Amino acid sequence: MSFLHLEGITKKFGGLTAVSDIDLTVERGQIYSLIGPNGAGKTTLFNLVSAVLPVSAGKITFDGRDITRSSTHEMAGLGMARTFQNLAVFKHESVVNNILTGLHSQLSSNPLAAAVFWGPTRREELWARDRAEEIIDFLEIEELRNLPVGTLSYGQQKRVELGRALAVNPRLLLLDEMVSGMNQEEREDIGRFVLDLKEELGMTVFMVEHDMGIVMDISDRVCVMHHGAKIAEGTPAEVSGNPDVIDAYLGGGGRAA
Repeated sequence: MSFLHLEGITKKFGGLTAVSDIDLTVERGQIYSLIGPNGAGKTTLFNLVSAVLPVSAGKITFDGRDITRSSTHEMAGLGMARTFQNLAVFKHESVVNNILTGLHSQLSSNPLAAAVFWGPTRREELWARDRAEEIIDFLEIEELRNLPVGTLSYGQQKRVELGRALAVNPRLLLLDEMVSGMNQEEREDIGRFVLDLKEELGMTVFMVEHDMGIVMDISDRVCVMHHGAKIAEGTPAEVSGNPDVIDAYLGGGGRAA
């Protein structure tokens, strides 16, 4: 059974069709990349998968469950988390507190138990702080843990946003242009982290990305969108040599690199 399956997904805004009849399948444990020129509909498709926007037509299945009409707040409980193209961190809070907010969905204590702070509530709090430290160690930001996120570089803030998504303990991680605005070293670091998520934790990653170096280096499969439609799908090597992709995205005569 496919882990994430989209069938005939369409999104219309009035008379404008932003996403048109998309079929794609992400298998468990894959790194699956979605690419295409600006305005191709990639982020809109992500917003449909994560229930930020309702679909106009089609069906989305996640791990055998129909999530087409699910709400945004249900996604964390289903095992799905995402980052956004534009930063959505709490800039006045510390790194560790930002990551702790992502752990909220993992906690079950009611307000009364939290006010008393004993027994199960205390154990949950200790677990959450230990988990936050594990994520901080994984992302190699130990020296930043107590700093306000707003004082960090753009690349470091993106790493914190990734940490908050990981705090949800997702089975499917959606990354929306994770390396945009980063320098070469920061992009390489994120590529390494994403590979580690797959190889060490068995996580499935579905990402929108413009950086062709990252896409071709770490993806198992690539889907190419243009004007809201899918024009190609396959391995990085297959997609990079596809004439339709070269014409639509890479510029005539170019290659994905």
